[in-house]
Amino acid sequence: MWCRIERSDISGTTSCPPSKSYTHRAIFAAALAGGGRVRNALDSADTRASIDACRAMGASVESDRDVRVRSPVDQSRGPTRIDARNSGTTVRIAAGVAALSGSATTLTGDSSLRSRPVGPLLEALGSLGASCESDSGRPPFSVRGPLRPGTVDMPGHISSQFVTSMLMCAPPAGGITVRAPALVSRPYVEATVAVMRRFGAEASADGDVYRASGEYRPAEFEVPSDYSAMALALSAAALAGRATVEARGGGLPQGDSAFLGILESMGASVRAGASSVTVESPGELSGGEFDLSGSPDLLPPLAALSVGCSGPLKITGVAHARHKETDRVSLICSELAKAGVRIQELPDGAVLDGSGELHGADLDPRGDHRLFMAFCAAGMRVGGFRVADPESAAVSWPGFVGQMRALGARITGPGGL
Repeated sequence: MWCRIERSDISGTTSCPPSKSYTHRAIFAAALAGGGRVRNALDSADTRASIDACRAMGASVESDRDVRVRSPVDQSRGPTRIDARNSGTTVRIAAGVAALSGSATTLTGDSSLRSRPVGPLLEALGSLGASCESDSGRPPFSVRGPLRPGTVDMPGHISSQFVTSMLMCAPPAGGITVRAPALVSRPYVEATVAVMRRFGAEASADGDVYRASGEYRPAEFEVPSDYSAMALALSAAALAGRATVEARGGGLPQGDSAFLGILESMGASVRAGASSVTVESPGELSGGEFDLSGSPDLLPPLAALSVGCSGPLKITGVAHARHKETDRVSLICSELAKAGVRIQELPDGAVLDGSGELHGADLDPRGDHRLFMAFCAAGMRVGGFRVADPESAAVSWPGFVGQMRALGARITGPGGL
């Protein structure tokens, strides 16, 4: 399926979905605690994969607007198979939880997930007693515990989700310390620590050393709004008009809130209140240079802004974004080039210059939800875009297209999309 995006003038108020990252972590924490309620949980394809993973491991989980856990994962269960579908967070956290059981758990997913690395995580679990088998260091793989307490060293340059997985399984294992120098996406581990503490565990992030121990306890957790998703709506506003995005913060760390400062530095008007953010386009953005090593999910919305910049936009620090649902660095470069953006691809990012003559194009995000939404935002500025895979938005923002249309975005597609 393809949708068509014409040049648009957007205005109005919308809301962004609850945080996908916090929803995943809270679901697993509640399942390890043996009870809990996750309020304002994101209902998406990815978070449903985490719910199903917990159920496969024996937890009783009910889901409507909130997620309620009635009983814990069963560490004495028999052999188990988990299909994480497209969710990298699910497969990595579930691998650590699976290592608590003495029975084998096989974890797999769709074709995109089967290309994503898990080797360093399996090595770390293996160093603490788990038996891990994988042909390629990618899904499918199997894990069998039990897991013992201890200290592990992990590379920090590929994914912070490896550290998150080790921390989340640490309390039932008796305590784990992870040394991960130069960790990318550190704010996501800080989110993990925040969730674990809400569920009674002891967890800390001190320099390059991350520790977790103690015991999970049932708790209620309210998921904050997702700044990773909000950045996509704010990117559209900065390119094509003005929009207010309602959001709830909950006092929890979100590294992607850095996007507000980025927008201001590029010339957009940004007004952040207690429960909303308003962004207005300056007409033409100024470009600049930005290191996104701590917030790789900002790569798509920031790259989209290149089509409204008067000069080059340099993005660095995102080599680890090549290991997401797609190689986001390469795909952003190849697809925006089709619209006339001048591209210099870098090992850890790109220089994008959209100050020349731009034109409509067919852009294929290869099923990557964040790239689909970012290309839609760019299309609102340029016009004449056709973007594939609109259904992919359901991974993190069900209803994205409808909400953008309500703001005035000219998006059409099959079946009245």
